[in-house]
Amino acid sequence: MDATLFHNPACGTSRNTLALLRHAGLAPTIVEYLVSPPTKPQLRQLLADMGLPVRALLREKEPLFAEMNLADPRWTDDQLLDTLHRHPILMNRPVVRTPRGTRLCRPSELVLELLPDGPLPDFVKSDGEVVRDHGRRLPG
Repeated sequence: MDATLFHNPACGTSRNTLALLRHAGLAPTIVEYLVSPPTKPQLRQLLADMGLPVRALLREKEPLFAEMNLADPRWTDDQLLDTLHRHPILMNRPVVRTPRGTRLCRPSELVLELLPDGPLPDFVKSDGEVVRDHGRRLPG
C-alpha cells in the first residue's frame, strides 16, 4: 500500500505516526513539509481530501499563529492558504494519505484507520502508551 506522510521530525506525534506506518509494514513517502512546503493547490487538495476547512490545518499552538493574529476571522481561506505555504511551521501535523483516505493524524493512532486490514500487533508510542489496533478501517 502506498502512503505519504507530511512529516515534521521534531514533532513527537509525527514521529509516532511514522513509526506506526512502519510497524504496519509500510515504507511511506516522507514529505518534510518544513523543507518542501506544499503548494497552495496541494494544500487545497489535502483539505478537500480530508473534508476539513482551512482553519483545521492551522497549528494554533505555534507562537506565529498568535503573532500574526490568525484567529481573527478577517483572514480569508485564500489568505490562510498563502500563509500556510509561506510559513509551513503553521501546518498542523502529521497528515497521512493512503488509498483509504487522507487525514490529520492527531493523535497518531488515527493513522490506523488508513492502514491495510488489521489488526496489527500492539504498538508502544515513544511516551510508553500502548496502542491496540482493533482492526477498524475506513473503506478502501
